[in-house]
Amino acid sequence: MASSDGFYLDYFGLDRRPFTLLPDPGFMYWSPLHKRGYSVLQFGIMSCAPITVLTGEIGAGKTTLIQHLLSEMEQSITVGLISNAQGGRGELLQWVLHALGLPIEADASYVQIFRALQDFLVAEYAEGRRVVLIFDEAQNLTVEGLEEIRMLTNINSNTDELIQLVLVGQPELRDMVLDPKMRQLTQRVAASFHLERMDESSVKAYIRHRMKTAGGSGDEFTEEACKQIFTQTRGVPRLVNQFCDFALLYAWTNEAEKVDEEVVEQVVKDGVFFGGNSLEKELTV
Repeated sequence: MASSDGFYLDYFGLDRRPFTLLPDPGFMYWSPLHKRGYSVLQFGIMSCAPITVLTGEIGAGKTTLIQHLLSEMEQSITVGLISNAQGGRGELLQWVLHALGLPIEADASYVQIFRALQDFLVAEYAEGRRVVLIFDEAQNLTVEGLEEIRMLTNINSNTDELIQLVLVGQPELRDMVLDPKMRQLTQRVAASFHLERMDESSVKAYIRHRMKTAGGSGDEFTEEACKQIFTQTRGVPRLVNQFCDFALLYAWTNEAEKVDEEVVEQVVKDGVFFGGNSLEKELTV
């Protein structure tokens, strides 16, 4: 067997793992869908949209797009990132103040917390700055939480936006926003996009891109292997990463020159790829 130093990295001449599950803007693959999704995010920020919504399946690349957006945000914009915010009235505002680095009195009332946020927004506006709040995993917010978020946009003046909201989440978020009971929130959404799964050709290009970015040639996966990987993952980027990581490991242990149809079939047969189980359940619901 080949040397275990670096597992399959040395074997394929790679300088890093090409298919880690952690969001990494350095590996960003700009599929047509991701380009459009990112353009909508940029449009929402640049056009001072009160609320921008980005939705997509688990592992579709939403967080990676947000991280890329943060890395390119103008210096004149103050950003607060809130992940998995939950809670009832008042608690959400505490998440917001914490994300903006503002102190919170232990016994502060709702009115005091709201006033602290309002004073901060006005002060930032006076300095020529805008504030953008990004809520990641926003599908976990309650209807009450979404309504409280909408109320934040009331702070804006008639002509200028003091605060902009970006809601990022799974498809359930889109359903929540479009609910007739959330009509007032929907009316504030000026930009929105839903990230679909990648198609077969995008999966092939995605795999090639990540292999080349990691120091490979991009030809380590055969055409048929890519086709089967698309079938197994349904084009979900995170699942493609999981499967390809196992495929490279299996190719290394088999001393195969490439990840071919036989390697992919072995990964499937051994049942080490759990992502396919969730897809099967989804398709049978």
